[in-house]
Amino acid sequence: MTDLGALHHFLRISVTRSSDGLFLSQKQYAMDLLQRAGMSECHSTTTIVDCKSKLSASDGAPVADPSEYRSIAGALRYLTLTRPDLAYAVQQVCLFMHDPRESHLALVKRILRYVKGTLSSGLQIGVGSVDSLIVYSDAYWAGCPDSRRSTSGYCAYLGDTLVSWSSKRQTTMSRSSAEAEYWAVAHVAECCWIRQFL
Repeated sequence: MTDLGALHHFLRISVTRSSDGLFLSQKQYAMDLLQRAGMSECHSTTTIVDCKSKLSASDGAPVADPSEYRSIAGALRYLTLTRPDLAYAVQQVCLFMHDPRESHLALVKRILRYVKGTLSSGLQIGVGSVDSLIVYSDAYWAGCPDSRRSTSGYCAYLGDTLVSWSSKRQTTMSRSSAEAEYWAVAHVAECCWIRQFL
């Protein structure tokens, strides 16, 4: 076996070492994605989604090229490896890959404009004592206008470092916001392996 030295790049993820720990970034991947989507010269935006609008499966006309939509949405999913701030919006975009509409494409373009303004963002893996495992969860009750299902998400911190996160639509329809929150907490059980590992 050969020692290849310190890690710098792995699967299009750039790794920068410092006294604070590791910084994982997909800046070059994001720039290539913007180039591929024809948005490398677009204006950036400071917010990733419009909180007041809800996407529906039947809003607007179908997109001209569904395969291009699917390709960009899939590439955005890979970008969430080091960009957990994109997880919810990308999850919303991926819900409509079977029949993408113009309103869904507009959200993809908004995400790309947000990525353009936050190219230097990434995931910081810090050094220090690991004295706590803290998990936050939340749910968006009946957020889908078509199925009335809720969206839940969580993020897990080991010490000060984010180690696991998820955002997904719940499999069942909740009858109350309390039930939606309960299912969100149940999804946190997915990261119980961390506790068992410690």
